[in-house]
Amino acid sequence: MIRILLADDQDLVRLGLRTLIDSEDGMVCAGEAVDGLAAVAAARRERPDVILMDIRMPGVDGLVATQRITSDPALAATKVIVLTTFEHDQYIFDALRHGASGFLLKDTKPADLLNAIRSVAQGDALLSPSVTRRLVREFVTAVPRTGIPHPALDNLTNRERETVSLVAEGLSNDEIAERLVISPATARTHVSRAMVKLGARDRAQLVVFAYQSGLAK
Repeated sequence: MIRILLADDQDLVRLGLRTLIDSEDGMVCAGEAVDGLAAVAAARRERPDVILMDIRMPGVDGLVATQRITSDPALAATKVIVLTTFEHDQYIFDALRHGASGFLLKDTKPADLLNAIRSVAQGDALLSPSVTRRLVREFVTAVPRTGIPHPALDNLTNRERETVSLVAEGLSNDEIAERLVISPATARTHVSRAMVKLGARDRAQLVVFAYQSGLAK
């Protein structure tokens, strides 16, 4: 059973999300929060598998809340999906940098939202690849790269570097396998090893590291 915490200051949004989640087999709403501070407290209390986090909330916003949650060792298993309207939200890249597992547009279709929750709960792909490619590239070009490689970058093999570069393109394990002419199982192994070596919580952070270290094309 995937337990999901809803963090949004709009009552109707939370109601709609709760109705959708509670009607889905294998999912249950673990609680609600109306601002970032309440989201952090609820996360520590409920230990949900996934948090749907709105960015724009009063007081402590979703970005700060995401950072506090993902930096808490006790919540290492909790994944955060940032909800955004995109054209008005300029904090997506920072949210990923601070540990969010990905992001979705608020007008995402219900079926796609449910699939995204399942993917993130399983530690799988960085949400919908087609949207990820477009949005990540949009925001990365707007955010200056640090030019500072990750300190553990030298620990990666050449194949692991290639794999991280392809993850940054938004490719799934199957697509990476096809591109590198290897098996999907081998692709998963390369991704997992790269995550361990770089200390990445998930594929979203691999994307951040790839852009910061110059591995992303």
